[in-house]
Amino acid sequence: MVVGAFDLSSALSWAEWLVLGFFAVLFLQSGLDKVFDWKGNFEYHRGHFASSPLAPLVPVLLPVLTLMEVGAGALSAVAAVQYLLGNAENLALAALAAAGVTLLSLFAGQRIAKDYAGAAALVPYFLVALLGLLLHSDAF
Repeated sequence: MVVGAFDLSSALSWAEWLVLGFFAVLFLQSGLDKVFDWKGNFEYHRGHFASSPLAPLVPVLLPVLTLMEVGAGALSAVAAVQYLLGNAENLALAALAAAGVTLLSLFAGQRIAKDYAGAAALVPYFLVALLGLLLHSDAF
């Protein structure tokens, strides 16, 4: 049965929808945590980047990161709903690209801070973003 562009009997439709849902949960939770616990997150990031070249930029980068996370999460959530209801091709692509760019930004920050374990922990998330883009491209 097909609902909009979503084929309930297609594993690929489910896989793409699940990737969008994954990023909706990941980035909305992380971004909204920053919004609702700004002081705690600011102190954490200030300490985390204290001995890196990014230390003086934390007051600027934290709001940018927050906007990136909330934006990627919101795009992913709306794209997931639209994917179920109809054609969300452009929105899904934008959501997956936003997720990838956000993860790349997080990865760069961890590498600059020399938190190699933290950077490595982001690799599986980035691979999910790449998988989502491949699924979206109909490469399968």
